[in-house]
Amino acid sequence: MATMNVSLPQAMKDWVEEQVASGRYANASDVMRDLVRREQQRADAREKLQQMVDDALASGITEMTREDLLARMKAKRMEAIAQRKSA
Repeated sequence: MATMNVSLPQAMKDWVEEQVASGRYANASDVMRDLVRREQQRADAREKLQQMVDDALASGITEMTREDLLARMKAKRMEAIAQRKSA
């Protein structure tokens, strides 16, 4: 595993040490890995959302009614929920 030195303001250092002292993490490195992992997930989610926006803008104007569009969105949401439950 690679090593990296990070400088933090005292308040952030204290917070990291509190997380370790709480027992949630074994050490400061575990805290930092968790934070980086979560930020990677957030960045991936933002990227996917931006791609969806770009795709929607590129798709043009639809002839669907508002009600049709809402029904389609609800169906997709239910499908996604069902897929997560089966995973």
